[in-house]
Amino acid sequence: MLARLWKGVAGSPAGADAYQRHVTARVFPELRKIPGHKGAQVLRRDREFLVITFWESMDAIRKFAGPDPERAVVEPEARAVLSEFDEHVSHYEVVQ
Repeated sequence: MLARLWKGVAGSPAGADAYQRHVTARVFPELRKIPGHKGAQVLRRDREFLVITFWESMDAIRKFAGPDPERAVVEPEARAVLSEFDEHVSHYEVVQ
């Protein structure tokens, strides 16, 4: 299993609340529909977020991210409330 990590920072406390709602109510339900998706977590510290998604394989990640799995997928709704975010993600093998 692989973990895909991405970080972002909201521009304001209200933006952080909006991003949290977006990722949990819109993005995570859509991810559940993708074969090979194994779960997701969002960690929050004030306006900062760390999003971790879990995948069966790199092929499963490509079903979500497209042909360049290292590129972050940041929807317009997220871009509207984030003041900074990673353009690329990190992948880790889950060992336990």
